[in-house]
Amino acid sequence: MKYLVLLFALIAAPLSAQTALPPAPYANQQIADPALERKAKALMETIRCLTCQSQSIADSNASMAGDMRSQIRERIMAGEQPEAIRAWLITRYGDWVSYEPTAAPILWPLWAAPLVLLGLGLLLLRGRIKRKGRA
Repeated sequence: MKYLVLLFALIAAPLSAQTALPPAPYANQQIADPALERKAKALMETIRCLTCQSQSIADSNASMAGDMRSQIRERIMAGEQPEAIRAWLITRYGDWVSYEPTAAPILWPLWAAPLVLLGLGLLLLRGRIKRKGRA
């Protein structure tokens, strides 16, 4: 019997756990000005949720995404431009947080690789076609 009570306590403990922090004030509350809310929403759709990793913070229900939404809305209401907020988020969380790719020089080989491979494929195809034409 005491093992059953212990088992129940072990199962029930995680179910009753709650975060100690209250939700961010603007996590799920829109800005009163529709133009500012559109700016905030457009930015939120281009920022990746660090918890979910496959959703934008606009679509995520994770508490961290709510905190990021609140920060974005607060900064937009303070008059900060979306690109400045994006730069701040990238500085704070790294390039991976943004869905928009960067054009940093270290990434140039990554951007050039598909073009180089396509060019090599076309050269190989051209050589095969010429060989078949001679035969």
